[in-house]
Amino acid sequence: MNTSLLTLYVLVWPALAAIVLLVLSGGVWHDMRAAKARGESLV
Repeated sequence: MNTSLLTLYVLVWPALAAIVLLVLSGGVWHDMRAAKARGESLV
């Protein structure tokens, strides 16, 4: 396997993990704000 392709492959996984973390964090943030607006607990 070409070194450039292997490097790209290895670097893609942290980027994908960061995107998933941002999506999940955004959902939690949205739920926290919605619960606070309704005067409810998040849990």
